[in-house]
Amino acid sequence: MHNVSPVTNRGSSDVDVPAQERAATTYKARLRQEEAMIIRWAQLWRTIALSAMEKTLFPYTRYIRALNLEDLEELLEDSKFKDKVSSMFFKGELSKYKVHTNGARGRLDAGSIANALGEIITTSTPMVEELSGKITNDSLLRWIPRVPRLRLLSPWYGGSLVGTGPLLRQHCHAFKNLSLWGWNHDDADQRFADFLNEINPQTLESLEIFSHSSVGPESFLALSCHRESLTELKLNSVNDIARKSLNMLAGCTNLTKLLLTDGSGRFIDLKNAHNDVFLETVAWLRNCKKLRAITIRDFPGGQDLITPILLENDIRLTHLELKGYVMADARDFHQALSNQPSLLELHLQGDSDEAGEGGPVLVESLSQLVNLTDLRLQDVSDYFTDEMIGRLARSLPKLEGWYTSGWGVTDAIWPDIARLQSLRRLDMAATSRFTAEGILDFILTLGPGNKGLVLAVMMGEVEYNLSDEEQTMIRDTIAACVDGRFEFQLQRDPDVSEFEADSD
Repeated sequence: MHNVSPVTNRGSSDVDVPAQERAATTYKARLRQEEAMIIRWAQLWRTIALSAMEKTLFPYTRYIRALNLEDLEELLEDSKFKDKVSSMFFKGELSKYKVHTNGARGRLDAGSIANALGEIITTSTPMVEELSGKITNDSLLRWIPRVPRLRLLSPWYGGSLVGTGPLLRQHCHAFKNLSLWGWNHDDADQRFADFLNEINPQTLESLEIFSHSSVGPESFLALSCHRESLTELKLNSVNDIARKSLNMLAGCTNLTKLLLTDGSGRFIDLKNAHNDVFLETVAWLRNCKKLRAITIRDFPGGQDLITPILLENDIRLTHLELKGYVMADARDFHQALSNQPSLLELHLQGDSDEAGEGGPVLVESLSQLVNLTDLRLQDVSDYFTDEMIGRLARSLPKLEGWYTSGWGVTDAIWPDIARLQSLRRLDMAATSRFTAEGILDFILTLGPGNKGLVLAVMMGEVEYNLSDEEQTMIRDTIAACVDGRFEFQLQRDPDVSEFEADSD
């Protein structure tokens, strides 16, 4: 239900309020606006609960397709949910659901309240296809038979799944998407494997674990029961045991999206420490011929896992993200990038090569990726020069978003950047020496395809500071030409010497 709530993003009242409007609004008016939004949010959930109790004119709950109880918890925990708002919400039929964590003087027990109201709501939601929130195991065992159209389940804690597999198999034949925040328990791996074996085979299409968990080898083997259906696998904060068991996913070769992030904190390179597992994992990934998107973050030796995929002519990636690698050790990876001209989005972040030897190799490969629409280079481009940035601009005509660092970048890049007729965002995180004249000349060349362009100069050198008047002129010009926005920030405080800044 959070999709139709007037307040989303954990109840932030800044959502959908333009910056200019926020700046122009007085403090008291802002408070009234926030109060009005929290009231509407509370009224929405109160109406849903009353509808389930058949206390409303229309049976609203019967048309709910996505029920997100986490949104309800966020409402109850919001600092503005108090006094008259809280009294309004819990009056009448809902008064008995007002529970505190430590008696009447404690704060609201949002989790217990959400589960208690969920108990009522789910008795009249036959159309629900998505169910999410911090749902307890007892609640989930009762609710599953009530939601036969369920497709997506996100119960936050994996322990809530215990015993639900047979129920999903019997009542929810459309179930295919599962996401968990985490599951840390000694028997979590075995319990999750049991769950995967208990639901209908070859039905699970996507699995995402957002944080730390004890999921490992047994669960990976059990995923083979869904090897034909599983297309998306996202495993965050993979622990050491799970990392050494990735080869047990060998049967899951129909993947189109894969995400792996390391959570062990031990920084053990799989290739060097467990080469047999590394080779089997690489063989698995090379067999994933339908793979289109791969993300590997903070995974020691991640570039070594990805390089063989890049060299597979039968694999055509459209999205690639690699974070936390050492540029000096990634020459083969950088060279292999050129074998994937199908890439549309490429995000690279890693330790830069101070010797400067890796930069030209990376630029050479990137220049071959002519279909890129989004390019994000963090740290790996720290020593990019005007010519390197200019070459990329000349070679990648379809870019719509571009983030790059660099060293001593000047106005010389603007004529090449102006070739990018679809550019909508440029984040220049390079130490730069731009002038107001150079930036204005660039803006005046923009066309209809650049409408809404956000131009961010994030590390201007102090000697090339733009005056307030120049910044205002640039902002007014970009707004008038393409309805765009200009952001400017210096590399360091101009009132602090470079020596002082370095010592800090």
